[in-house]
Amino acid sequence: MIDKIKNNDIVSEIMPVSTFDSGSTRFYNYPFSDNNINKLKIVDGNFPIQTNDCVVEKKLAKMKDVKIPTERRMIMGFFDKLKQGLNKTKESINEKINDVFSNFRKVDEGFLEELEEALIMSDIGIETSTKIISNLRERMKKEKIEDQEQVKEALREEIEKIMEISDNSLKLETKPSVILVIGVNGVGKTTSIGKMAARLSKDGKKVVVAAADTFRAAAVEQLEIWAQRAGADIVKREEGVDPASVVYDAIAKTREIGADILICDTAGRLHNKKYLMDELNKIQKVINKEMPDASKEVLLVIDAGTGQNAISQVKAFKEQADITGIVLTKLDGTAKGGAVIGIVAENKIPVKFIGVGEQIDDMEIFNSKDFAKAII
Repeated sequence: MIDKIKNNDIVSEIMPVSTFDSGSTRFYNYPFSDNNINKLKIVDGNFPIQTNDCVVEKKLAKMKDVKIPTERRMIMGFFDKLKQGLNKTKESINEKINDVFSNFRKVDEGFLEELEEALIMSDIGIETSTKIISNLRERMKKEKIEDQEQVKEALREEIEKIMEISDNSLKLETKPSVILVIGVNGVGKTTSIGKMAARLSKDGKKVVVAAADTFRAAAVEQLEIWAQRAGADIVKREEGVDPASVVYDAIAKTREIGADILICDTAGRLHNKKYLMDELNKIQKVINKEMPDASKEVLLVIDAGTGQNAISQVKAFKEQADITGIVLTKLDGTAKGGAVIGIVAENKIPVKFIGVGEQIDDMEIFNSKDFAKAII
């Protein structure tokens, strides 16, 4: 007899193989078979949806009303999470591209001009869209591409090439190493730090987190919760103290306990506020002075929903910090995920992490091939 799962009004005689959240909806994945399909019961607004290899039971209720026993929760594969998170972006881009395909019978110059316009309207940006179409035009001539499906596949590959500009793994070769996390207000820096700390801890690394956002008491409290969940040590001070002094203390703590990695949170700062940017420079000077030989990553957190405005953020932060990578957040709530293609193409900075949900393990190393497949 297979155990029953009862989550409020969700009843099933088979166990879900995974769950994922999107907005206020939680989805349950069940292994699909002719025997299992009859064991799924539709109860109070829950209904099973058959896909290729599973049945998804969709819960139409607030997530806080849904509880799943931890020992029975299995994590969906990252590509599936990525596809779900990029669903709005995919719909937006494909709607525009498919309109072009339906209006042209031949793959000619007029077709390419309209396709370029579709990419621009998908938040990819003028410069990057022009480059993609230029490369596509050359490939079509060289490979004699005439079929629209072949065009779509070639387009996907061109996007993949842009996103794969360099090795996007973290360069943490010394003990200790440092990760400095920066960005504007509200992009998800603290959450991203918690997820990174959890990932590194799971890999056997001893992690210290510096709560250097001293402008908001709530920020320190939030980071403390994430650090505890991730199994990381945290160094914090009272609200309003010099953030550079918190980083200094955290470096001392890192040495004292023999930690592998120090992750530094920073206050959300508008890229056009000089005094905040000066403060960021001070933090970097402390790190460089106290840990001159340490491997250093400077990660800029970008809200995917920012769209083209993120490009100006990246350029401004590049003037103040040697950014080594981008962390892309909040993909599941936006149709503007295509903007990251332009950000990478114009700034030559790799996406290192991508967040596709609110759970502590909903962050993965970015994969350009999966990203391209998920949006087109």
